[in-house]
Parts: sequence; C-alpha cells; structure tokens
Amino acid sequence: MPAALPAGAEPARTLKLVALGDSLTAGYRLPADAAFPAVLERELTKRGRAVAVANAGVSGDTATGGLDRVDWSVPDGTDGVILELGANDMLRGTDPAVTRKALDSIITRLKDRGIPVLLAGMRASANLGPDYVARFDAIYPDLARAHGLVLYPFFLAGVAGERGLNLDDGLHPNPKGVEGIVAGILPAVESFLGRLGKSER
Repeated sequence: MPAALPAGAEPARTLKLVALGDSLTAGYRLPADAAFPAVLERELTKRGRAVAVANAGVSGDTATGGLDRVDWSVPDGTDGVILELGANDMLRGTDPAVTRKALDSIITRLKDRGIPVLLAGMRASANLGPDYVARFDAIYPDLARAHGLVLYPFFLAGVAGERGLNLDDGLHPNPKGVEGIVAGILPAVESFLGRLGKSER
C-alpha cells in the first residue's frame, strides 16, 4: 500500500509531458511499453516523480512535419514538451536552414502557449560532409541559447552505432537501446522538471 500522506497534505499534481518526435520517440518496431516515453515515465516514477509522458512520435516525421501537427499533438494543459526532431531531415539531406526554421517555429509556438520545451539534439552523419555537419549540428545549441531551453545535446548519445543497442537496420534503438537513451537523458529531464515546478503557481 502507498504511504499515507501527512494530515492536510495534498498529493503532488501529475505533470503532463508530451514527447514530440519521430520514430526514435514513437518506438519503431517496439511494443508500446518499450518506447521512449513509456520507459522515461517508468524511470521518473521510480524516482518519485508524478509525471505522465504522452507519446507524440510519428515515424518518418521531419521537423516541418512536426510543425504542421504541433497544435493538435500537444493538447492544452500540457506542462512541458520534449522535442526530438531532425533525424529524418538529416538522413534526407534537407537544408539545415529549413530544419532550423521549423524547429524554431515549433519552440516559438509552444512558448506562445506557455509550454516550456526540453530540446533533444541530433547530430549529422559525417558522410554528409563537413559543411553540412557544421551547419546541422549547430542548430540545437543555437536554438537552446536563443530560447533559454534545457538542451540534451545528442538524443542517441551512447546508442548510435552500437550494434547491440539497435535493431537490425542499425538506425533505430532496440529495447536495451531505449533504456540507454533514457538513462542518458534523465538528468536533463529532471532539470527540466525542476523548472516546471518553479513555474507552477
């Protein structure tokens, strides 16, 4: 049985997060309970956090696709958004200026609604050439600075390129890989939740 609350204490309000992303968020070829939002919610719950993480990941989505659906993917009453988009832009060789503009617009639209954003960064593959890599990789730290966001620099840190942590396509994390992503991003998420708590009235 859960411990009784002290007399007069109210249970903590459950913070509502939305993970807005692509297949890396959606959980491509994984059971729903092995996808990033579900695993993150479980880990936060273990740490005593009252948080619900909704899965607004769409496989194949680009930053522009995320902008097109942000208004209905992030409902009113959302306390914060984990924004993970850009991998498909990079894989398609999309001009980084297009990706930057779309992500900037998503962040601005959410800020206008009073919804804070944690930005999860992506990095370009070296085979795209040094100019593309430099322009793409700068998107995330630049936007985080401009908007004062919590930044997790690379969503796939420690997982990208690790055969045992990815599906047979070499691109999407397997359940163990998702656990690795969650372990890596947890400090940034907890820092983000601290900001949300301070913003509550």
